[in-house]
Amino acid sequence: MRAIEVLRQGNPVAPNVRFTAGRPDCVAGPGEVRVRTEASALNHLDLWVGRGLPGIEVHWPTVGGSDGVGVVDSVGAGVDPAWVGQRVILNAAVMRPEPSVPGRAPAGEDIWMIGEHQPGTHAEFFTAPATNVLAIGDVDPVHAAAFGLTHLTAWRMLVTRARLQAGMTVLIPGIGGGVALASLAIARHFGCTTIVTSRHAAKLERAKQLGADHCVLDTGADWSREVRKATGGRGVDVVSESVGKAVHLACIKSMARGGTLVTCGCTTGPDAGTDLARIFWNQLSIVGSTMGTMDEFRAVVALMRSGALRAVVDEVAAPAEAQAAYGRLEAGEQFGKIVFRW
Repeated sequence: MRAIEVLRQGNPVAPNVRFTAGRPDCVAGPGEVRVRTEASALNHLDLWVGRGLPGIEVHWPTVGGSDGVGVVDSVGAGVDPAWVGQRVILNAAVMRPEPSVPGRAPAGEDIWMIGEHQPGTHAEFFTAPATNVLAIGDVDPVHAAAFGLTHLTAWRMLVTRARLQAGMTVLIPGIGGGVALASLAIARHFGCTTIVTSRHAAKLERAKQLGADHCVLDTGADWSREVRKATGGRGVDVVSESVGKAVHLACIKSMARGGTLVTCGCTTGPDAGTDLARIFWNQLSIVGSTMGTMDEFRAVVALMRSGALRAVVDEVAAPAEAQAAYGRLEAGEQFGKIVFRW
């Protein structure tokens, strides 16, 4: 089958990417569906996989991709054959509850990622548990592929973890990335005031067109005073953050008393310096968030299907253009999602 392969671990990733027409076909196992891919989208996770993740054994060459939309063409044992012929969207986060220990608090979720722990969606076909796909009817597959993982991630961050409410003020650093843009859309859907930052004036202008209330140019200096000025000195209620080290301290200094910083990533590094005095004195919360459940996925996909939320697509590429597409993501040039049309 046709596929986009990463040949070996390395940094940068793009030089190790190739398009091939000779990868062996995949087959649906018990409890799985096989999907003929119509569209798949890049995420920063594709770069992390290509660079190598501690504790994750990868069999090279590998196929990445944690966003995929297509039509089910076969099912494995135990799966309702009515799935065949339906257009579906993938939730790549397979939640596997960890065993509980008597006398202790309930264990957390062990997440098995399609596109990380096993081959993903950047191929002519992909397989997934039937419990991890949703039928979406005649929704545009390119838009749906751009929507899935980033909007699920942002929904869990803001709604589940930060308990977003109408009227709050939300800070979103690094606008232009998929999760940041999804956070902007969700915050606006809830009627919140939004403040975004970027190192690129052109991205701030695009964010204004999408409805961002305040835009702050990140010149590398501390921009927290500009954020506080935009809030009349009060600070923000919620920070939706996936940038990490480069912006963490400015985010902490931008927060109102009792505010929540929710983080799902650290594209600039995990070893951030912080201000513990501000955290305890202002009673701030720092909350981690990863992917999302199928219930959360259903909630946010319903908003996509109704037209209430829509992904931003940076470009649509052919699979044969994969190396250039990976390079664009790796350079941080994109504004929105890069999607492969199969």
